[in-house]
Amino acid sequence: MVTTLQHDVIAWYRTHARDLPWRAPGTTAWEVLLSEVMSQQTPVARVEPIWEQWRERWPTPADFARAGRDEVLRAWGRLGYPRRALRLHECAAEITRRFHGQVPDEVEDLLSLPGIGEYTARAVACFHYGRNVPVVDTNVRRVYRRAIEGRYLAGTASKKELAQVGALLPEQDGPTFSVGLMELGALVCTASSPSCTICPLQARCAWVAAGSPQPSAEEKKRRRVQKYTGTDRHARGTIMALLRGSESVTQAQIDVAWPDAAQRSRALFGLLDDGLAEQLDDGTFRLPR
Repeated sequence: MVTTLQHDVIAWYRTHARDLPWRAPGTTAWEVLLSEVMSQQTPVARVEPIWEQWRERWPTPADFARAGRDEVLRAWGRLGYPRRALRLHECAAEITRRFHGQVPDEVEDLLSLPGIGEYTARAVACFHYGRNVPVVDTNVRRVYRRAIEGRYLAGTASKKELAQVGALLPEQDGPTFSVGLMELGALVCTASSPSCTICPLQARCAWVAAGSPQPSAEEKKRRRVQKYTGTDRHARGTIMALLRGSESVTQAQIDVAWPDAAQRSRALFGLLDDGLAEQLDDGTFRLPR
């Protein structure tokens, strides 16, 4: 069954893969690393234009490491979770200092970089350098759970699941199989509305054979997407937008931008604590330099 599954996933991917710019021949390891960090919890359609701008503006880690933090945060725009941008900046400096400006090709070396976790390290090693290592994101986890175990659990991948997915890797075309699993989860085996009738694994899918059981109430609760409007994240994003649009802003301008005093205070002090903003001697605020 495993051999057939490998073949079906690879054949499906070669026919149905999206034409994403970072999959184009000639894409550098640095550009792949950028795409993976930017795409975390962010739709591809929002990532593409920013990624294109960054690869032209900062084509190497050394170029990016020389940029100012305020410059980086302005270029990040509204991709969300701007701490990722600062961690990327730290990462570029480490690549420049420790690896002579070359993104390392081994998982352990990638994991030693600031802001690079298991998924990103494995994705760069696998998708750019061709290392035959398991890469498990939410999409891969969902396909594995449904096709192999007949269920779907929420949450993040564990070491055990890395080993389970690793056991499926073929000796040949392992990276293609890995990206194929991910693409299958993104396009067909989706969380809420899977398109089972066009799935290449339908005939051997344990979840389909079990009658497509739905997640429990507890699992649905864990999967529920948190609203954004009116939250502290929304307040932080509003203040960040204000900071990106000016060299410095006054407390009065921030007060107008977000009227809820308690929430505004939490958001502003959170940005200061996270190094995403700094207060000047005159009491105004700006992006960090």
